[in-house]
Amino acid sequence: MREFIPPAARFADLPTPFALHRGGTLTGARIAYETVGRLGPERDNAVLILTGLSPDAHAASHPADATPGWWETMVGPGRFIDTDRWYVICLNSLGSCKGSTGPASPDPATGRPYGPAFPELSMEDIADAAAHTVRALGIEQLACLIGTSMGGMSALSLLARHPGLAHGHINICGAARALPFAIAIRSLQREAIRCDPHYNGGWYDEQLYPRRGMFTARKLGMITYRSATEWDSRFGRTRIAPGHRTTDDGPFGHEFQVEDYLERHARRFADRFDPNSYLFLSRCMDRFDLGESCATTTDEALSRLDVEKALVMGVRSDVLFPLPQQRQIADGLAAGGTDVAFAELDSPQGHDAFLTDTARFGTHVAKFLAEL
Repeated sequence: MREFIPPAARFADLPTPFALHRGGTLTGARIAYETVGRLGPERDNAVLILTGLSPDAHAASHPADATPGWWETMVGPGRFIDTDRWYVICLNSLGSCKGSTGPASPDPATGRPYGPAFPELSMEDIADAAAHTVRALGIEQLACLIGTSMGGMSALSLLARHPGLAHGHINICGAARALPFAIAIRSLQREAIRCDPHYNGGWYDEQLYPRRGMFTARKLGMITYRSATEWDSRFGRTRIAPGHRTTDDGPFGHEFQVEDYLERHARRFADRFDPNSYLFLSRCMDRFDLGESCATTTDEALSRLDVEKALVMGVRSDVLFPLPQQRQIADGLAAGGTDVAFAELDSPQGHDAFLTDTARFGTHVAKFLAEL
């Protein structure tokens, strides 16, 4: 099992015991976070970013870590989320393997990684851990809560469970509940990992590591993160030069550039993410339904959220978190009296457009933040 902690990560200790939504507790748990910018004297300029499944807390470069962050083109001085004005906090989700407590972390009771014995995780737990971290930093109310992809789910859960903690909210390619197509894809991803003979029921190690299962899981994910239009325009039917192929499996080896791209990307990912964390977080997404969490319908739960202003954004080419899910969030918030702006974007880059087509998203984000 592997942990991958950014060099500039800071840590907030969670209460002990930390009770989990579906039962069970964690002892000595922590959340990894990084900050960019300066907290104002009134402590009213804080922006919290909740991430998708795989990112760490290093959203942008800063003096303690000058390497580019996963949202470098969005966050920083003079950028769309301007750290000359905003104090930006980015968290690594509970259950991850990048500094926050998760399956790859040591279990205080045994001294060995939790592995598959990690308690059942929910989006509500991720939200509660995030809210505790914000308060531990001495912040009573966020100027804005931003959630991307899975982070859009955990952000909605945070708003439901911690009313008044955020003045504004930006939900990017998020959802109030998981849909069957996304559940099906994630089910196949988990099956690929668990069927790898090296998975060993979750008790793998460096010598016997479920690498091929992780490769397959990540490839399935990558196919859904982008759109068919982008795959076609980017790769077409271009073949790989024989000397540059990543695999040599005879007549069934990689022949097309799109195959080679998926293999290279999957190899990079597998080297920096823990398989058990992948399983727990993806299952956590499947089970999320804001309506169930609030013991009502999804639309009613959205209308009850306590946030004054919101920006909800989605992409027409997104097949994983399709645009009607963002419309549902916007309509639900508006029904409850939230001042909502809705942006329906034309990016061809699918679900991952917020990572790769940041100029298109950033214009709306900057405008919203300027009006807070």
